[in-house]
Amino acid sequence: MVVKRSGQREPFERPKVVAGMRAAAKNRPLAPATLEKMAAEIEESLRLEGPEVTSQQIGLAVLETLRDCDEVAYLRFASVYKGFTGAGDFQREVGLLTKFTQPKPSTGATTSAGSGLP
Repeated sequence: MVVKRSGQREPFERPKVVAGMRAAAKNRPLAPATLEKMAAEIEESLRLEGPEVTSQQIGLAVLETLRDCDEVAYLRFASVYKGFTGAGDFQREVGLLTKFTQPKPSTGATTSAGSGLP
């Protein structure tokens, strides 16, 4: 069951998840079968959370999945899910996305120099 923001409960419907991802992935290189597989994986991970999940949990799971496979689809979904109202919202989200996806610079702290080890 899905608990919506209004408190209303309704059955989880994977086609709704697929439709949201399909809209975000329009004209992107994500095959329909890939979207179906991603939605099935999201559904399975949510089932492990318990018999009820919130619509927010579903939205965040979709965002996480899209972030890992297509940044443009992620931004499109985020713009609707998070209710972007202007370019600044996109800029902020791109900044967060870039920060999340960039590897951390190496500090060289893994060497034994100066540690007293031979």
